[in-house]
Amino acid sequence: MIRKVYTSKDEFISQRDELKLNIPYAEDVSVLGTPLQIGKKAVPNRLACQAMEGCDGTADGSPDELTIRRYDRFAKGGAGTIWFEATAVMREGRANPRQLWIHNSNIDSFRREVERIKQTAVKENGFEPLVIMQATHSGRYSKPDGTPAPLIAYNNPIFEKDTPIDKSRIVTDEYIDTVKQALVEASLLAEKAGFDGVDIKACHRYLNCELLSAYNREGRYGGSLENRTRLLRESISGAKEVCSTDFIVSSRLNVYDGFPYPYGFGVKGDGSTDFDPTEPIWLLRELAKSGVELLNITMGNPYFNPHVNRPFASGGYDIDEHPLEGVARMLNGTAELKKQVPNIKIISSALSYLGAAAPNVAAGYIENGGFDIAGFGRTVFAYPDFAKDIINDGSMKKEKLCICCSKCTHIMRCAGGTPGCVIRDKDVYLPIYKKLCGGNG
Repeated sequence: MIRKVYTSKDEFISQRDELKLNIPYAEDVSVLGTPLQIGKKAVPNRLACQAMEGCDGTADGSPDELTIRRYDRFAKGGAGTIWFEATAVMREGRANPRQLWIHNSNIDSFRREVERIKQTAVKENGFEPLVIMQATHSGRYSKPDGTPAPLIAYNNPIFEKDTPIDKSRIVTDEYIDTVKQALVEASLLAEKAGFDGVDIKACHRYLNCELLSAYNREGRYGGSLENRTRLLRESISGAKEVCSTDFIVSSRLNVYDGFPYPYGFGVKGDGSTDFDPTEPIWLLRELAKSGVELLNITMGNPYFNPHVNRPFASGGYDIDEHPLEGVARMLNGTAELKKQVPNIKIISSALSYLGAAAPNVAAGYIENGGFDIAGFGRTVFAYPDFAKDIINDGSMKKEKLCICCSKCTHIMRCAGGTPGCVIRDKDVYLPIYKKLCGGNG
């Protein structure tokens, strides 16, 4: 079986049919160039750059040289939505010493960056993209000074195994209250900085996401579904209260963790790891009631089971399923949620592995009502102008495709460096990869 990114559409169709997977495909991809209304904001097309953290900010959390370079490339690339990377709302919640961190003292640096993005996009493409800031507390993965300093919702033997994190690192309900306030305050700062919206991040096992599976936690943030979703729901409602009605309040949301109960959200209580949309559907409906009009859907944990949210051609471990099966689980799971909660606009994930077939698959799902915007993650490191090529030419160029080799992840996760594409942007990132990972690219 093929375990590489598809460089031709025929390769994808053949593999899809061999695996007997239900993955829609459209020959005409013109729907990807059509506009979409989200609240009072008009999005110029159906293609999005997902939040891809560069770990290259300054010590005080401001955008630095490589940050500015990255978003300049994204702005020129033609995507209608730029989901600005994970930005910490508290110092102790930074995932690394160079993670972006927004606060009153550096808001001007973020304002300048948003202005740069929009001015560059208008000059290059003739339109302003929607720019959403991802507000986060890294929780279990906090490392503000370069060494692990986890702040967890509960002990998890899947991650901790025989060396459980000291219970003193389990955050109290009172501490979570301060996180909620910080998320609300950061949302207001994001609006003041010129962002079009904020993402109250609840994915990939950071603190807000981990609480979704805190079945055995006591107190106001654990146990019942209402309690486990409290931080997310109340942070969103708080942000909507302090920000203007024009400002979008959203979330990049894990709807399935891929871990058995009681350690995984979006699974049944029978010990399996099959996707169960029951609780995610309830959550989406509650968010819709509170006025949420846009959600960015994802699954899995990039630290532990990355094949779930970003199926790869090569990575740190072998998997039993074909990567295309992971793509189908993600996209069809997203489509099921869209079917159940049609009034929320949905951004998809897990398209990069599809390679040359990604535009056709994205168009197929959008035409079938499976989601509204096609989100591309790793692709934007390798191929920042993917959107321009899709809209202008109806296809992606073989020589620009992300090959899903996981080297960008290796730089960040294994070596603590500043990630980027070692293959397509090698002048900048191959030297970093060689220095930190000892590889040749």
